[in-house]
Amino acid sequence: MLNRLILWSLSGRWLVVAASVVLLGLGIATAIRMPLDVFPNFAPPRVVIQTTAPGLAPEEVESLVTLPMESALNGTPGLADIRSASSVGLSTLTVIFEGDTDILRARQLISERLGQVTARLPEGANTLLLPTSSPVGVIIRYALTMDPNPVAGRTDLLDIATLANWQIRNRLLAIPGVANV
Repeated sequence: MLNRLILWSLSGRWLVVAASVVLLGLGIATAIRMPLDVFPNFAPPRVVIQTTAPGLAPEEVESLVTLPMESALNGTPGLADIRSASSVGLSTLTVIFEGDTDILRARQLISERLGQVTARLPEGANTLLLPTSSPVGVIIRYALTMDPNPVAGRTDLLDIATLANWQIRNRLLAIPGVANV
């Protein structure tokens, strides 16, 4: 069978060359039109909810805060998984949605469902939806260095810290899509 394929390819080599050129052209055209993203979103959309409950032990946080919130969120359209952690005075829920879910719609659905359960939480409990950020997390790091033996002028660590905290940080935060610096 393989011998027949090789013989056919050799006898119709112009057809094989033409098919190869067409496939190459289609590949190049597809590559040109393909959207390009520096860091493609490979993780499903997620919403992180933190609830502070001052003075409660982890077991109380779980039974009085985490479990009621999980119950309220179950059945949310597009929901894939809920992960939670309860510690002293803090409940953290990570709500993971299916890959094609719109993150803004997901946050709206979460807010609506949390509104139903907030009245049943212990007194003093405060629920907060954390800002939307990329699941990639901290991607870019930068470092400022100084010449240990400056020739002209004097730069010390305080100057570099001031530059980083008051100039570079503010400029980075002004860039659309930067969640935190």
